Order: sequence, then C-alpha cells, then structure tokens
Amino acid sequence: MLGKSKKASSSEDARTNVNTIIGEGAVFDGNLSAPETIRIDGIINGNCTCEKKLILGANGQIKGNIYAQDLVISGKVDGDISATGKLELLSTGKINGNIIARSLVIDENASFDGRCTMAVSLPDHASNDNPATEEKTDEKTNEKETSEREHRKH
Repeated sequence: MLGKSKKASSSEDARTNVNTIIGEGAVFDGNLSAPETIRIDGIINGNCTCEKKLILGANGQIKGNIYAQDLVISGKVDGDISATGKLELLSTGKINGNIIARSLVIDENASFDGRCTMAVSLPDHASNDNPATEEKTDEKTNEKETSEREHRKH
C-alpha cells in the first residue's frame, strides 16, 4: 500500500463498524450472507456474501467463493473472489483462486495463486457460483461474433 503505513491500515479497520464477527476458533459450515461489514477470524466452509466490507483476519480462513463490495484479506482464501470495490491483500494474506475486482492492492510477501481480472462491473453472483465462468462465456461470444463478421466479409 503506497503511502500508507501498517498502523494506518490497522486503525482504518478499527474505525470500520463491524456488524458480524466470526471469532477465532469458530467454524461455520455453510453459506454466509451479511448485509453490513463482517470480520472473520475463524473458519468458514462455504461461500460468503457481504454487501459492504469483508475483513479476513490473519488467523481467518475461507474455503469457498467470496462476493463483497470491499475486502481486506490477512488470512487464507481457497476460492474465487468478486469485489465491486477494492480488494486489499495484506502481507500475511494468501489467496488460491481467481479474482475479479475494480481495484486491487497487494502487499509485499502476500501470496496470490490464480487469475486476476480488473472489471468495472461484475457478474451477478446469485446466478453464478464461479466468477471466472462468465468471463469465459463472454470470450466465446466475442470469438463467435468475430468469426461471423469475418465470414460475412468474404
């Protein structure tokens, strides 16, 4: 994070009004949905949907896809992420999966294994469990349209 110290990031998280907390040591099996900001320091085995900000603490883990406006990842994610706003992957964070985000910040020593797509608008997650699927469909549609145009020219 250019121009920001770790203290600035920590105090920003402290000022965020967190409405839902999954504490360290807690394990949640199933899909989780929250209308406001959520902080996860435990383990989630399922998809997470958050209309505001999702904060994953250093000891937190999510094994599933994540859909949120903004995300701060300090823990481990095994799944795809869709962010309509900003995704921050802090130095202790690890992501194994694909990312679709409007804005992305990756700290030194963070780990990211997957594909990243910068997007102004995101696919509707309610009808799509895999954020990368819609992109592949769009690519096929574009290839087909290009092929049809080339065919018409000849």
